[in-house]
Amino acid sequence: MALPCAPQMLDFWRGGGKIGAMKIPPVAVKTVLVTGCSTGIGFATARVLREHGWNVVPTARKSEDLDKLRAAGFGPIELEISDSTSVRRVAEEVLRTFGGQLGAIVGNAGFGQPGAIEDLTRDAMRYQFEVNVFGLQELTNCFVPVFRKQGYGRIVNVSYVLGRITIPFMGIYAASKYAVEAISDAQRVELRGSGVMVSVVEPGPIQTAFRKNSVERARAQVGLIKSVFDARYRKQVSGDDPEEKFTDRFAKPPEAVAFKILHALESSRPRTRYPVTLPAYAGSFMRRFAPDWFMDRAMSARMKA
Repeated sequence: MALPCAPQMLDFWRGGGKIGAMKIPPVAVKTVLVTGCSTGIGFATARVLREHGWNVVPTARKSEDLDKLRAAGFGPIELEISDSTSVRRVAEEVLRTFGGQLGAIVGNAGFGQPGAIEDLTRDAMRYQFEVNVFGLQELTNCFVPVFRKQGYGRIVNVSYVLGRITIPFMGIYAASKYAVEAISDAQRVELRGSGVMVSVVEPGPIQTAFRKNSVERARAQVGLIKSVFDARYRKQVSGDDPEEKFTDRFAKPPEAVAFKILHALESSRPRTRYPVTLPAYAGSFMRRFAPDWFMDRAMSARMKA
């Protein structure tokens, strides 16, 4: 007998675990693997989902972050998302823990590689995609056969507004998020009728350490390369960037993203995309309706040192 698909699962959760005469262990339904939970969106998502009855398995890369998650009452798993061996080990451990089943996966792990395209090495570009795209999708693909067999499952990929519009000096990061958007669109159609649903969450400016980490990465590169954009880089790492101060006005706490993820996991009809913050909505609108010349002119202000 085939297991029920997503709309029936909501009735199952509310009805105490019975669909007709069939019983399915609740742990197999409301279990979720969340990647990139060291801080910010990932950590907030782990907490919000747990508060709403989910059995959350968070991942992190550094030992101090794993200790922080343990102190918060989680049972985290170490994951180096850019390494296939680590990805497969995590998938095996999760399935072993939950009897070969899982309810959902939230792909949040990622980072932003700053720099003009001409200044990026092949290794830097490759690592951006290894983390933000290849590792994310390899881990997801480990669970797709499980979801198909179950007849249910949720896949939520965390993108960014830069997965819809591109800005100079963050081009390779935007390219990785465009890739996440495209892969999510393809897999959503490929899984149609299987009971497995795919959603993309698109944050704008969020009050997390993401920007700080990107600036630190840029600061480490300043002086290592000779670039026509040296003045722009130095201004960015100095913290005296008027554009960043402008976007800060629209920033929301990471919980705003977490609640969109919760909706994507629990709604009987999850949306394909969930923009978060006004700039995310504006970016999506501009990408759909603004001509290229307008976008180029709007973005050219970033070229000024």
